Amino acid sequence: MAVVPLTPFGLTDVTLKVGADNFEATVNAVEFVPTTPTFNFTGLTPGAVYNFSGAPAWVANVGGAQDWTTATSLSNYLLANAGKSVVMDFAPIKGGKVFRATVTLVPTNIGGTVNTVPVFSVSFQVQGQPTIVTA
Repeated sequence: MAVVPLTPFGLTDVTLKVGADNFEATVNAVEFVPTTPTFNFTGLTPGAVYNFSGAPAWVANVGGAQDWTTATSLSNYLLANAGKSVVMDFAPIKGGKVFRATVTLVPTNIGGTVNTVPVFSVSFQVQGQPTIVTA
């Protein structure tokens, strides 16, 4: 059996494009997350157990700082375009693999807690699943 090497990395310099604009300076969290349904059938004999997995449903979780001053901020963009589908490109390592998905936009929360930077966290539904594209 082969020993598979590991090349860990820090999530410190990414690329995030939502629609036509880059927002990596706005966000502090990006991840594509699958939810895979599982189901089974158990018959009335000891060996009659069957397990199955369904197709994964994906979401893109994005978090960052709210910005209601800059007209082209991600906060304003999401509020103005809620419900629209756009292409989202995410490269966890700038210049590395780019993961692309078509996502449905949702607005961010508005406001927060005193003496803090108001932040947001949204989950975009992904159509299909992310694919790897050439940058």
